[in-house]
Amino acid sequence: MSASSHTRDHRYAAELTAGVLAWLSRHGRRIVNGPRALDLEISKARQYAALEAAGIQTPKTVLVAGVELLVTAADRHFAGAPVILKPNRGGKGLGVRLFHNTEALGTYAASGTYEAPVDGLHLLQQYVRSPEALITRAEFVGGKFLYAVEVDTSDGFELCPADVCVAGGAFCPAGEEARAKFTIVDGIDQALRSQYEAFLAANDIEVAGIEFIRDADGMVYTYDVNTNTNYNPDAEARAGLSAMAVLARFLGDELQKL
Repeated sequence: MSASSHTRDHRYAAELTAGVLAWLSRHGRRIVNGPRALDLEISKARQYAALEAAGIQTPKTVLVAGVELLVTAADRHFAGAPVILKPNRGGKGLGVRLFHNTEALGTYAASGTYEAPVDGLHLLQQYVRSPEALITRAEFVGGKFLYAVEVDTSDGFELCPADVCVAGGAFCPAGEEARAKFTIVDGIDQALRSQYEAFLAANDIEVAGIEFIRDADGMVYTYDVNTNTNYNPDAEARAGLSAMAVLARFLGDELQKL
């Protein structure tokens, strides 16, 4: 079940999935990424609350119900500073926009290009600037860290790593040389890794990609948990890794236990 399924003519996929998961839970079935995973997948507001409860730093975020309140909320909570506008239920970075000031946000909100969130809830979020225009996505299978991938954000916020999501070439320019959109890197900070694994365990999530960004001062902000994660085949080919193979083994082992 994809959080962005409503953008592909499957408006009620999340509601159907919630019912199916409740039915499976009622009959004691083994579920990988159960009801709690779905709940966090379809609400970034609840996702951030869960991350903060686990002691994980998130960007300052304000939940706004109604387009008419966006400008007032931006003025009140961000005092004209740049903000990210995103839907509470999203996916693939769809609907995520950066506004450098409140006037630009107001112009968008009153324009014909405004996109209403499927659940009517917007998030206004602190804009965290990475000095290298990079975010990091940590992948977990079986609740354990697998690898991390750096994602070049210089082309915008649609950061889905699946090959079907890549528009145009797999590379984008950065300075004199081209760098890959997705690059697998050596690990992440051990303390952060432990925090993430504890968070996943506490929320009954076994397969996930968790995204974070580091600002110019080295502060790490976690801003997205993907509980139906995708893997980039080009990055994996360069690194000689296959998360899908690891996932298949994990699911196969769980099946054998039954």
